[in-house]
Amino acid sequence: MNLANGYMIPDIGFGTFKTPDGEICVNAVREAIAVGYTHIDTAAIYQNEVSVGEGVRQSGKARNELFITSKVWNSERGYDKTLHACEKTLKDLGTDYLDLYLIHWPANKLQFGEKAEAINVDTWKAMERLADEKLVRSIGLSNFYPHHMEPILAMANIAPTVDQIEYHPGLLQEDTIELCRKNDILVEAWSPLGRGHLLDNPVLAEIAGQHGKSPAQIILRWVLQNNVLPLVKSVHAERIRENYDIFDFELTHQEMKAIDTLPDARFGSNPDTVEF
Repeated sequence: MNLANGYMIPDIGFGTFKTPDGEICVNAVREAIAVGYTHIDTAAIYQNEVSVGEGVRQSGKARNELFITSKVWNSERGYDKTLHACEKTLKDLGTDYLDLYLIHWPANKLQFGEKAEAINVDTWKAMERLADEKLVRSIGLSNFYPHHMEPILAMANIAPTVDQIEYHPGLLQEDTIELCRKNDILVEAWSPLGRGHLLDNPVLAEIAGQHGKSPAQIILRWVLQNNVLPLVKSVHAERIRENYDIFDFELTHQEMKAIDTLPDARFGSNPDTVEF
Protein backbone atom coordinates (compact mmCIF):
# COMPACT_ATOMS: atom_id res chain seq x y z
CA MET A 1 0.00 0.00 0.00
CA ASN A 2 1.04 3.60 -0.57
CA LEU A 3 1.18 6.28 2.09
CA ALA A 4 0.36 9.86 1.14
CA ASN A 5 3.98 10.94 1.64
CA GLY A 6 5.24 8.47 -0.97
CA TYR A 7 6.48 5.70 1.32
CA MET A 8 5.28 2.15 0.83
CA ILE A 9 3.80 0.19 3.74
CA PRO A 10 3.40 -3.61 3.62
CA ASP A 11 -0.21 -4.74 3.23
CA ILE A 12 -0.38 -6.65 6.52
CA GLY A 13 1.30 -5.95 9.83
CA PHE A 14 2.44 -8.21 12.65
CA GLY A 15 1.25 -6.80 15.97
CA THR A 16 2.87 -7.31 19.37
CA PHE A 17 0.16 -6.09 21.78
CA LYS A 18 0.14 -8.28 24.92
CA THR A 19 3.05 -10.34 23.59
CA PRO A 20 5.09 -11.12 26.73
CA ASP A 21 8.48 -9.52 26.90
CA GLY A 22 11.46 -11.82 26.58
CA GLU A 23 11.91 -15.06 24.68
CA ILE A 24 8.26 -15.40 23.64
CA CYS A 25 8.30 -12.00 21.96
CA VAL A 26 11.72 -12.50 20.38
CA ASN A 27 10.66 -15.84 18.92
CA ALA A 28 7.30 -14.52 17.66
CA VAL A 29 8.89 -11.58 15.83
CA ARG A 30 11.63 -13.76 14.37
CA GLU A 31 9.05 -16.35 13.21
CA ALA A 32 6.82 -13.67 11.68
CA ILE A 33 9.68 -12.26 9.63
CA ALA A 34 10.66 -15.77 8.52
CA VAL A 35 7.07 -16.33 7.32
CA GLY A 36 7.14 -13.15 5.26
CA TYR A 37 5.90 -10.29 7.46
CA THR A 38 8.03 -7.22 6.94
CA HIS A 39 5.75 -4.83 8.87
CA ILE A 40 6.18 -5.01 12.66
CA ASP A 41 3.91 -2.96 14.94
CA THR A 42 4.76 -2.24 18.57
CA ALA A 43 4.35 0.51 21.17
CA ALA A 44 6.11 1.79 24.25
CA ILE A 45 3.23 0.75 26.50
CA TYR A 46 3.54 -2.86 25.34
CA GLN A 47 6.80 -2.96 27.33
CA ASN A 48 8.42 -5.31 24.83
CA GLU A 49 10.29 -3.02 22.45
CA VAL A 50 13.69 -4.39 23.49
CA SER A 51 12.49 -7.91 22.66
CA VAL A 52 10.94 -6.76 19.39
CA GLY A 53 14.28 -5.25 18.43
CA GLU A 54 16.08 -8.46 19.36
CA GLY A 55 13.64 -10.50 17.26
CA VAL A 56 14.36 -8.21 14.32
CA ARG A 57 18.11 -8.64 14.76
CA GLN A 58 17.85 -12.42 15.07
CA SER A 59 15.78 -12.57 11.89
CA GLY A 60 18.81 -11.54 9.86
CA LYS A 61 16.62 -9.24 7.78
CA ALA A 62 18.21 -5.96 6.76
CA ARG A 63 16.67 -2.92 8.48
CA ASN A 64 15.79 -1.31 5.15
CA GLU A 65 13.70 -4.37 4.23
CA LEU A 66 11.46 -3.91 7.28
CA PHE A 67 8.75 -1.43 8.23
CA ILE A 68 8.69 -0.77 11.99
CA THR A 69 5.94 1.17 13.77
CA SER A 70 5.78 2.37 17.36
CA LYS A 71 3.60 4.75 19.36
CA VAL A 72 3.96 7.46 21.98
CA TRP A 73 2.03 6.59 25.14
CA ASN A 74 -0.54 8.81 26.85
CA SER A 75 1.71 9.76 29.79
CA GLU A 76 4.23 11.18 27.30
CA ARG A 77 1.93 13.54 25.42
CA GLY A 78 3.12 17.07 24.85
CA TYR A 79 6.04 18.49 22.92
CA ASP A 80 9.10 17.71 25.04
CA LYS A 81 7.82 14.42 26.44
CA THR A 82 7.03 13.11 22.97
CA LEU A 83 10.55 13.87 21.76
CA HIS A 84 12.05 12.03 24.72
CA ALA A 85 9.63 9.12 24.31
CA CYS A 86 10.71 8.61 20.72
CA GLU A 87 14.37 8.74 21.71
CA LYS A 88 13.78 5.94 24.25
CA THR A 89 11.82 3.84 21.76
CA LEU A 90 14.62 4.10 19.20
CA LYS A 91 17.15 3.04 21.83
CA ASP A 92 15.01 0.12 23.03
CA LEU A 93 14.39 -1.13 19.50
CA GLY A 94 18.03 -0.68 18.57
CA THR A 95 17.30 1.31 15.44
CA ASP A 96 18.14 4.83 14.34
CA TYR A 97 14.77 5.52 12.74
CA LEU A 98 11.13 4.42 12.73
CA ASP A 99 9.13 3.92 9.57
CA LEU A 100 5.98 5.08 11.34
CA TYR A 101 5.34 6.77 14.70
CA LEU A 102 1.82 7.26 16.04
CA ILE A 103 0.09 9.15 18.85
CA HIS A 104 -1.35 6.12 20.64
CA TRP A 105 -4.58 7.71 21.95
CA PRO A 106 -6.02 11.21 21.70
CA ALA A 107 -6.30 13.34 24.79
CA ASN A 108 -10.06 13.45 25.34
CA LYS A 109 -12.44 15.92 26.92
CA LEU A 110 -13.46 13.50 29.64
CA GLN A 111 -9.97 13.68 31.12
CA PHE A 112 -8.70 17.06 29.96
CA GLY A 113 -11.75 19.20 29.24
CA GLU A 114 -11.07 22.12 26.93
CA LYS A 115 -7.31 21.50 27.14
CA ALA A 116 -7.60 18.23 25.20
CA GLU A 117 -7.34 19.80 21.75
CA ALA A 118 -4.25 21.84 22.68
CA ILE A 119 -2.54 18.75 24.12
CA ASN A 120 -3.11 16.82 20.89
CA VAL A 121 -1.88 19.71 18.76
CA ASP A 122 1.22 20.17 20.93
CA THR A 123 2.00 16.46 20.63
CA TRP A 124 1.57 16.65 16.88
CA LYS A 125 4.07 19.50 16.64
CA ALA A 126 6.63 17.20 18.25
CA MET A 127 5.76 14.44 15.78
CA GLU A 128 6.42 16.87 12.93
CA ARG A 129 9.82 17.75 14.38
CA LEU A 130 10.71 14.05 14.58
CA ALA A 131 9.79 13.73 10.92
CA ASP A 132 11.79 16.84 10.00
CA GLU A 133 14.82 15.40 11.79
CA LYS A 134 14.43 12.09 9.90
CA LEU A 135 14.07 10.11 13.11
CA VAL A 136 10.72 8.91 11.78
CA ARG A 137 9.77 8.59 8.13
CA SER A 138 6.01 8.84 8.56
CA ILE A 139 3.80 10.10 11.37
CA GLY A 140 0.21 9.34 12.19
CA LEU A 141 -2.53 8.77 14.72
CA SER A 142 -4.13 5.91 16.57
CA ASN A 143 -7.67 5.77 17.96
CA PHE A 144 -8.50 9.25 16.67
CA TYR A 145 -12.12 9.96 15.76
CA PRO A 146 -12.98 12.81 13.37
CA HIS A 147 -13.44 15.36 16.16
CA HIS A 148 -9.99 14.47 17.50
CA MET A 149 -8.39 14.62 14.05
CA GLU A 150 -9.88 17.83 12.71
CA PRO A 151 -7.86 20.27 14.88
CA ILE A 152 -4.66 18.52 13.84
CA LEU A 153 -5.60 18.52 10.18
CA ALA A 154 -6.32 22.25 10.43
CA MET A 155 -2.85 23.14 11.72
CA ALA A 156 -0.59 20.40 10.39
CA ASN A 157 2.47 21.23 8.34
CA ILE A 158 2.90 17.49 7.85
CA ALA A 159 -0.39 15.65 7.49
CA PRO A 160 -1.03 12.35 9.28
CA THR A 161 -0.45 9.36 7.00
CA VAL A 162 -2.24 6.76 9.13
CA ASP A 163 -5.04 6.37 11.66
CA GLN A 164 -4.94 3.02 13.46
CA ILE A 165 -8.35 2.12 14.89
CA GLU A 166 -10.32 -0.84 16.18
CA TYR A 167 -11.90 -2.20 13.02
CA HIS A 168 -13.54 -5.55 12.36
CA PRO A 169 -16.89 -7.02 11.39
CA GLY A 170 -19.41 -5.35 13.67
CA LEU A 171 -17.36 -2.17 14.09
CA LEU A 172 -17.07 -0.42 10.75
CA GLN A 173 -16.20 3.09 12.01
CA GLU A 174 -17.70 4.63 8.87
CA ASP A 175 -17.38 8.30 9.90
CA THR A 176 -13.73 7.91 10.78
CA ILE A 177 -12.95 6.01 7.60
CA GLU A 178 -14.76 8.61 5.48
CA LEU A 179 -12.68 11.46 6.94
CA CYS A 180 -9.47 9.47 6.56
CA ARG A 181 -10.16 8.72 2.91
CA LYS A 182 -11.07 12.34 2.23
CA ASN A 183 -7.64 13.33 3.60
CA ASP A 184 -5.63 10.46 2.06
CA ILE A 185 -5.00 8.88 5.47
CA LEU A 186 -4.54 5.12 5.45
CA VAL A 187 -6.67 3.25 7.98
CA GLU A 188 -5.04 0.41 9.92
CA ALA A 189 -7.15 -2.15 11.82
CA TRP A 190 -6.17 -3.23 15.29
CA SER A 191 -7.92 -6.29 16.73
CA PRO A 192 -9.30 -7.18 13.27
CA LEU A 193 -10.31 -10.58 14.65
CA GLY A 194 -12.22 -8.99 17.52
CA ARG A 195 -9.79 -10.49 20.04
CA GLY A 196 -10.94 -13.90 18.90
CA HIS A 197 -14.61 -13.31 19.68
CA LEU A 198 -15.60 -13.36 16.00
CA LEU A 199 -14.01 -16.65 15.04
CA ASP A 200 -17.05 -18.79 15.94
CA ASN A 201 -19.50 -16.70 13.93
CA PRO A 202 -21.57 -19.01 11.68
CA VAL A 203 -21.62 -16.59 8.74
CA LEU A 204 -17.85 -16.41 8.74
CA ALA A 205 -17.58 -20.17 9.19
CA GLU A 206 -19.78 -20.78 6.15
CA ILE A 207 -17.78 -18.41 3.96
CA ALA A 208 -14.55 -19.97 5.24
CA GLY A 209 -15.76 -23.41 4.22
CA GLN A 210 -16.51 -22.22 0.70
CA HIS A 211 -12.92 -20.99 0.28
CA GLY A 212 -11.10 -23.70 2.19
CA LYS A 213 -9.86 -21.07 4.61
CA SER A 214 -10.24 -20.33 8.32
CA PRO A 215 -12.65 -17.69 9.73
CA ALA A 216 -9.59 -15.65 10.71
CA GLN A 217 -8.36 -15.65 7.12
CA ILE A 218 -11.81 -14.61 5.89
CA ILE A 219 -11.87 -11.64 8.27
CA LEU A 220 -8.38 -10.51 7.31
CA ARG A 221 -9.24 -10.79 3.62
CA TRP A 222 -12.41 -8.74 4.24
CA VAL A 223 -10.29 -6.06 5.93
CA LEU A 224 -7.89 -5.93 2.99
CA GLN A 225 -10.67 -5.77 0.41
CA ASN A 226 -12.07 -2.78 2.27
CA ASN A 227 -8.70 -1.07 1.65
CA VAL A 228 -7.84 -1.22 5.35
CA LEU A 229 -4.52 -2.60 6.56
CA PRO A 230 -4.88 -5.42 9.12
CA LEU A 231 -2.57 -5.79 12.11
CA VAL A 232 -2.70 -9.29 13.46
CA LYS A 233 -0.84 -10.96 16.31
CA SER A 234 -0.08 -14.42 17.59
CA VAL A 235 2.74 -16.14 19.42
CA HIS A 236 1.98 -19.51 17.82
CA ALA A 237 3.95 -20.37 14.67
CA GLU A 238 1.03 -22.12 12.96
CA ARG A 239 -1.30 -19.15 13.43
CA ILE A 240 1.38 -16.68 12.42
CA ARG A 241 1.67 -18.56 9.12
CA GLU A 242 -2.11 -18.93 8.73
CA ASN A 243 -2.76 -15.22 9.23
CA TYR A 244 -0.27 -14.35 6.50
CA ASP A 245 -1.82 -16.76 3.98
CA ILE A 246 -4.57 -14.44 2.71
CA PHE A 247 -3.32 -13.36 -0.70
CA ASP A 248 -4.41 -16.32 -2.84
CA PHE A 249 -8.20 -15.84 -2.80
CA GLU A 250 -10.82 -13.12 -3.04
CA LEU A 251 -14.21 -12.65 -1.40
CA THR A 252 -17.22 -12.03 -3.63
CA HIS A 253 -19.32 -8.89 -3.43
CA GLN A 254 -22.08 -10.89 -1.76
CA GLU A 255 -19.69 -12.33 0.82
CA MET A 256 -18.32 -8.88 1.60
CA LYS A 257 -21.86 -7.55 2.12
CA ALA A 258 -22.77 -10.47 4.38
CA ILE A 259 -19.79 -9.70 6.60
CA ASP A 260 -20.59 -5.97 6.56
CA THR A 261 -23.95 -6.66 8.19
CA LEU A 262 -22.76 -8.71 11.17
CA PRO A 263 -24.05 -7.42 14.53
CA ASP A 264 -22.49 -4.42 16.23
CA ALA A 265 -19.59 -5.28 18.49
CA ARG A 266 -16.75 -3.43 20.22
CA PHE A 267 -14.04 -5.25 22.16
CA GLY A 268 -11.64 -2.42 22.94
CA SER A 269 -11.91 0.96 24.60
CA ASN A 270 -13.77 3.98 23.27
CA PRO A 271 -11.37 6.91 22.70
CA ASP A 272 -13.91 9.36 24.13
CA THR A 273 -14.32 7.49 27.41
CA VAL A 274 -10.86 6.11 28.19
CA GLU A 275 -9.34 7.32 31.43
CA PHE A 276 -5.85 5.89 31.04
